[in-house]
Amino acid sequence: MTITQFGATLLVGIGVLATSVFAEGSNPMVTLNTTMGDITLELYPDKAPITVENFLKYVDDGFYKGTIFHRVIRNFMIQGGGFNNKMAKKSTRAAIKNEAANGLKNSRGTIAMARTAVPDSATAQFFINTVDNRSLDFKNPSRRGIGYCVFGRVVEGLDIADKIELISTGVRGGMRDVPQSDILIMDATRKIVVAETTAETTAETEAVSEPVEMLLPATELAE
Repeated sequence: MTITQFGATLLVGIGVLATSVFAEGSNPMVTLNTTMGDITLELYPDKAPITVENFLKYVDDGFYKGTIFHRVIRNFMIQGGGFNNKMAKKSTRAAIKNEAANGLKNSRGTIAMARTAVPDSATAQFFINTVDNRSLDFKNPSRRGIGYCVFGRVVEGLDIADKIELISTGVRGGMRDVPQSDILIMDATRKIVVAETTAETTAETEAVSEPVEMLLPATELAE
């Protein structure tokens, strides 16, 4: 198949002075808050800098808020980021370069960019692999062999992706494999990760946790 684009821990106690900093070079994290539960992603800017920058721009702009998972195929993937619940396709920025030749594989739990049959056509739509999809990996730079760019992975909520994968689907808005019940992305936000905590204290402390464009054949996946 191919993918087509459719359309912390804190220290607390008496007299504590704490400062939280981010680890240099730490990977950005994004949480998709869906009606089925949260899915948290770790992104790999070292492997797919253009793709990660593009995805984060859409996140920061609030683009994904109110979009749905519009294409779900059991034992394959779940795809979203392009349509609202009226099946209206959202306007996007220009397409980006395909960075599929970055060594990352379309393994279960990874996130990759959807696109049309044109290699450099990905915009905002993405998919999460629910199984290992080796047929989507980079093989060579040809139009048929370039594959689909993986740019991160699910670190929390893969069980949510699995639940979405099992939703009943049908034809809607001229597209196949559309969930019969809307799976809405209510918001997509960067997750703040506290990588290091330092503290000066005058008393005992304890650690606590904070709290498509085109529809291609079934053997293909398009943006």
